[in-house]
Amino acid sequence: MTQVSIERSNLVGALCAFTAALCFSLNDVAIKFVSDGYALHQVVFLRALVGIPTFLILVMPFFGGFRVFRTRRPLAHAVRGLCVVFANSFLFLGLAALPIADAVAIFFVSPLVITVFSVIFLRERVGARRWAAIAVGFVGVLLIVKPGTSAFQLASVFPMIAASLYAVMHIIARRIGDTESAATMAIYSQSCFLVVSAAIGFSIGDGKLAGLAPDDLDFLLRAWAPVDMADIPIFILLGVSGLAGVLFISQAYRLSEAAFAAPFEYVSMPMAILWGVTVFGTWPDAVAWAGIALILGSGLYLVWRESRKGTHVADGPVRR
Repeated sequence: MTQVSIERSNLVGALCAFTAALCFSLNDVAIKFVSDGYALHQVVFLRALVGIPTFLILVMPFFGGFRVFRTRRPLAHAVRGLCVVFANSFLFLGLAALPIADAVAIFFVSPLVITVFSVIFLRERVGARRWAAIAVGFVGVLLIVKPGTSAFQLASVFPMIAASLYAVMHIIARRIGDTESAATMAIYSQSCFLVVSAAIGFSIGDGKLAGLAPDDLDFLLRAWAPVDMADIPIFILLGVSGLAGVLFISQAYRLSEAAFAAPFEYVSMPMAILWGVTVFGTWPDAVAWAGIALILGSGLYLVWRESRKGTHVADGPVRR
């Protein structure tokens, strides 16, 4: 491949990463918008109910038709799918209870967690500089979460749990990526969303456990509610933007060098701040700004270091 071709491919990949970041940001703000009126598992179910037909009609024909369902790794897909479902659920809980910028910033520790997990599960070596970047990133999390103070909220732990589950998902994807396409992983993930949320809805969707959770976690256990006609466009946006984000980010890393594409994912952070100010009337305080800077700086440094080493461990927080 010529240098011109590489540059063109990088530019297209970067555009895909930027588009994916926009899609995920729209997904985040839509989740927060509907979290006051619907149960978490109902939102996840309706999101998948839109996403799966969209995939079957608009995406599957371009990826070999029904061949996308063929897999050599059904158990790996099941485990990965559960990681995706619960990672999304914890992230959505964080988005519902926290300022959107804080939740997104905490979630951006996923490249740091991925690097740690690569040492534990893949036995990859991490040098002193990358360990220092990881430490700096987690200091940023502490600044936002404020453990041990009256400002601490239990919900601030949830984006961290989501980031950890995404890291596990990323490790599994790396293990099975030699035989499984992005489209195959996407449809099995969407199927897990549908099955798990439906099962939870059937078991507790009548609201019998409502009131057991703290007020800021009421989103978790409340009863399923009739869908307001005015909210239907929001649920369509959720399903389409979530699926589009997955496909665009997969294409970004297929076409572009990770170090070139990954920084464009971090566009989600200023977008989250913009949504917080314009839609929800929230603005990060000075301490939160410092935490956001440390998290994003350490994540981008890890992306740069991985590009120097020719690996992809610290790609951005890809939601698949």
